[in-house]
Amino acid sequence: MSIFADITFFEVCMTLLTVGLVERALLAYAPIEMVGPDGWLIKSDIEE
Repeated sequence: MSIFADITFFEVCMTLLTVGLVERALLAYAPIEMVGPDGWLIKSDIEE
């Protein structure tokens, strides 16, 4: 049996939701050096 056979649609949806929420939290609360235009974690167009 494949490892992918046990993954449900609900689990996929919850994973995508969690990743989106974590990204939003990082963009909102992480230092600008970490997630700004020249950030090492996420490069974005956030202005302080």
